[in-house]
Amino acid sequence: MQKNVLITGAAKRIGAACARLLHSQGCNVFLHYRSSKEAALQLCYELNQLRPDSAYMMQADLLNKEELEALVSEACMAWGKIDVLVNNASSFYPTTMADVTEQQWDELMGCNLKAPFFLAKLMAETLADNKGCIVNIVDIHAERGLKNYPVYSIAKAGLVAMTKVLAKELGPAIRVNGIAPGAILWPDNALSEQEKQDILQRVALLRNGEPDDIARALWFLIKDADYMTGQILTIDGGRTLFC
Repeated sequence: MQKNVLITGAAKRIGAACARLLHSQGCNVFLHYRSSKEAALQLCYELNQLRPDSAYMMQADLLNKEELEALVSEACMAWGKIDVLVNNASSFYPTTMADVTEQQWDELMGCNLKAPFFLAKLMAETLADNKGCIVNIVDIHAERGLKNYPVYSIAKAGLVAMTKVLAKELGPAIRVNGIAPGAILWPDNALSEQEKQDILQRVALLRNGEPDDIARALWFLIKDADYMTGQILTIDGGRTLFC
């Protein structure tokens, strides 16, 4: 089942896992990255070694209007159309109420909410022409905010709301759904082993998930969820049962 897919933030972590799994299912993938050039180059090379001309990559700052528009234009030209937009790119860092700055607000809102909206707007015509779909990677903390991450949590809550709004605005031609990961990958600013265990004690399955858990949910939404729109799939091992 060949689909042409644009994935933002595709160079590493969940984005890269999604790219690999979709590619293994016959999809072509357009890899967006912001700063992880070496990882993007390696992934693009890896995928093209498996199937020539099946992967392209491009750097873009999603907060820059001209670069956002150029990304959409290049992605649509790569294979003549795009069938799926995956809004995965995300900024994540703490912003305590006492110290948060306007610049941090703008960055977190821009990457996690504004950019996905304008990408959807710019790609609405081509996605509609191809009966395509949009999948937004949200967060379980959109429902109950993460302590000391108020701006990030608010932005992801907005992305959940946007998923439901766009499902109405863009239907019936385009389906719009989301995936809310739980404890999948530990943040780059590593937690202590005790902090990790404290989190896992509040997960029903008592373990963290893997990026492929999100990738498989994404493939389901693309391939098998023809009568599903405006919904959020929670992939958290039962974490939200204990919030």
